[in-house]
Amino acid sequence: MGSELTYRRHEPQPTSDSYSPKPNKPWLAVTRLVRYMLREQRLLFVLVGIAIATFVFAILPSSTDTSTGRMTDAYSVSESVQMTNPRRPVLHAGIESFNMGGKIPLGLKRKGLRIVVTGGAGFVGSHLVDRLIARGDSVIVVDNFFTGNKDNVMHHFGNPRFELIRHDVVEPLLLEVDQIYHLACPASPVHYKYNPIKTIKTNVVGTLNMLGLAKRIGARFLLTSTSEVYGDPLQHPQVETYWGNVNPIGVRSCYDEGKRTAETLTMDYHRGAGVEVRIARIFNTYGPRMCIDDGRVVSNFVAQALRKEPLTVYGDGNQTRSFQYVSDLVEGLIRLMEGEHVGPFNLGNPGEFTMLELAKVVQETIDSEAKIEFRANTEDDPHKRKPDITKAKELLGWKPKVSLRKGLPMMVSDFRQRIFGDQKLKESAATTTTTTA
Repeated sequence: MGSELTYRRHEPQPTSDSYSPKPNKPWLAVTRLVRYMLREQRLLFVLVGIAIATFVFAILPSSTDTSTGRMTDAYSVSESVQMTNPRRPVLHAGIESFNMGGKIPLGLKRKGLRIVVTGGAGFVGSHLVDRLIARGDSVIVVDNFFTGNKDNVMHHFGNPRFELIRHDVVEPLLLEVDQIYHLACPASPVHYKYNPIKTIKTNVVGTLNMLGLAKRIGARFLLTSTSEVYGDPLQHPQVETYWGNVNPIGVRSCYDEGKRTAETLTMDYHRGAGVEVRIARIFNTYGPRMCIDDGRVVSNFVAQALRKEPLTVYGDGNQTRSFQYVSDLVEGLIRLMEGEHVGPFNLGNPGEFTMLELAKVVQETIDSEAKIEFRANTEDDPHKRKPDITKAKELLGWKPKVSLRKGLPMMVSDFRQRIFGDQKLKESAATTTTTTA
């Protein structure tokens, strides 16, 4: 008789030929999802954020484009801002879409750019650096101090948004920036004639290096060219479409032709490599921090009048120039960089003065008894120079605001302090040496 194995505490279970699962409970999937989201709080926060963002953009009112009269929403405004300034973050463009006045709402700061200024310790460059730092950008100054001076940017030492690199742009440089203002080059006849080979290398090789940098890192590049590209012009006033009348083998060619080549390189990189470029043709500029003895007519006259020396006029004094104050130029450069037009653009004051008229203004400002002394004219000196700034007015909304009679006293004050301050220091040093001896 067979035995049976029985398990304690277990009753025999009836067998069934069919399987019948438990009936589904209503809302079981929903309750499981809720429990999961409560355990994973981060996911809950993400979903809530998406819901809030969807709600905000759904009720955001459309705004009217004042220039075209058509309705635009936040996305189209953001896209247009990004097209105007591709280096500006999209988030910033979205902020601007809430404010049609172009101003940043209270409590929200503009995102600063990282900018390199070659020749930033020079006369124009240092004033440009001041403006960029003041508006919240981080600035890297690159200068070899051939004509630049540390004193021009020393007031920024200690500022965490300011850096100074002693470097010659003829040698390659690796940086990560959003914009490049390329100002590096001696700009006065005394300086660029002193070493003409170095001058043309700066214009050509230096510009190549900075354009190559702009291409590699995707930065916007602004070249400061010059009115000297027009040479001794046969067209007056000079417009940007005029090709100029330049002596390619003259004593000024290292600068004139160097800048013309720099413009060529800039446009070739723009057309061939897609680099965002801007070109400014700068006319005679004056103001504080100019080199005192750089051979340019305004600084010559001011320094001579302060030192009680005759004002030296070359030739018959009927050559004409136009003079813009440095703050006007800086405003034009920034507008050009931030705008959407390549250029070239003339940046200068169309107010035209002969050299004799300028000498008389300096006499009125400094010393009415200052004498005028005539000397033989220099080689290749242009007879007339006056910019046509119609293009800058229409496309950049820019025009100079400071007249010569208003700007000259500010320059004179700076020159007086530097000239007589230096003299006092020299006299004090001489007295100390004599006493010690």
